[in-house]
Amino acid sequence: MFLGTHTPKLDDKGRLALPAKYRDDLAGGLMVTKGQDHCLYVFPRGEFEQMARKVAEAPFTNETVRAYQRYLFAGTDEQRPDAQGRIAIAPELRRYAGLTKECVVIGAITRLEIWDAQAWQDYLEEHEDSYAKAQEEVLPGVF
Repeated sequence: MFLGTHTPKLDDKGRLALPAKYRDDLAGGLMVTKGQDHCLYVFPRGEFEQMARKVAEAPFTNETVRAYQRYLFAGTDEQRPDAQGRIAIAPELRRYAGLTKECVVIGAITRLEIWDAQAWQDYLEEHEDSYAKAQEEVLPGVF
């Protein structure tokens, strides 16, 4: 389970050191892909394969499904962390997420998310109050 917030820096070669506590879970390989809200998703290979099977089962006769499948799979990069736990973030993925040197890696249960630090701060400021004031059940049965 991926939890917490970490603040690694993107190096000059476009590499990012993953949080040490997750390296064992990701040592067997991982998939980096474009996520919603202009962040990147990092899935352990097995988790990505499960999700990909579900996405692939959607009816490709639906134009929206085809577009989603193309965007998701064409924008995915398979990585294996190096000895220092770093992964190379492809230029197109860095561009999509607007990554600069300062990054934030957050745990999102089944995946990590990589954000540009300023984009993450902006996201928090925009959504924090609605989270704090949530009065109805957003996720049925959770609260």
